[in-house]
Amino acid sequence: MELKERNILVTGGGGYGVGEGVCNALISFGARLIVNEINEEKAKIARGKYPGCIVVTADIRKQAELENMFLYLEKEVGVIHGLVNNAGVGLSKPAHEASKEEFDGLYDVDIRGVWMVSKLFVRQLLQNNTNGNIVNVSSVHAHATMPRYAIYASAKSAVEGLTRGMAIELGKYNIRVNAIAPGYVHAEQNYALISTWTDNPKQWVQDYIENEQAIPIAIQAIDCGNAAAFLLSDLSKSITGQTLCVDNGDTIKLVGSLSK
Repeated sequence: MELKERNILVTGGGGYGVGEGVCNALISFGARLIVNEINEEKAKIARGKYPGCIVVTADIRKQAELENMFLYLEKEVGVIHGLVNNAGVGLSKPAHEASKEEFDGLYDVDIRGVWMVSKLFVRQLLQNNTNGNIVNVSSVHAHATMPRYAIYASAKSAVEGLTRGMAIELGKYNIRVNAIAPGYVHAEQNYALISTWTDNPKQWVQDYIENEQAIPIAIQAIDCGNAAAFLLSDLSKSITGQTLCVDNGDTIKLVGSLSK
């Protein structure tokens, strides 16, 4: 799998979890990594994680900042060949209890931001008569969800709808658009969120891995990264508009403890 001489932009890549796995995979396959972060504090973290990568700051909710980011990258590296829309926020709250501000805050990042980055990415490909690839980070929640995740699940479902629609629109330009849908990718920081629905988050994680997945082992962030790298590479040149679940078989199980 070869990604050398390809400039690939990862939004929200300076954090932990899936984004970190994507960045590490892209580096291992030879890509020229470009990381977008929302502010300089997070950009500094990304520079420390991935020496030699290009780090740019822009809030994906703000079109002017995104336009400036792409102008800067055009001068620094030229054409961006690949995009991974990883930046996102979560919400663990029943839909009937969520506020308008919480709903808008999630959708501004998880779907509107994805669309705005993708739009500018595609435009620079077309201006340079170059093919390219988009990989959107969805979630298993777009396929099977749990209490407190209705709004998040709806946003990720929208991401997959956008993926399919843009794949149809852009295929004639040899621009492919796919998505990955990670299952539960563990990180120590997740325990705080899990504590919103259980008093024993460590036990919940153990039970989830052992009982909810067909393969009872923890999903690693690099597993998601390898899937994204595959979809960005020529090995997947006939694949577009698809979502690849990286979930150890989570979504293929009929009944599980998520509904309990």
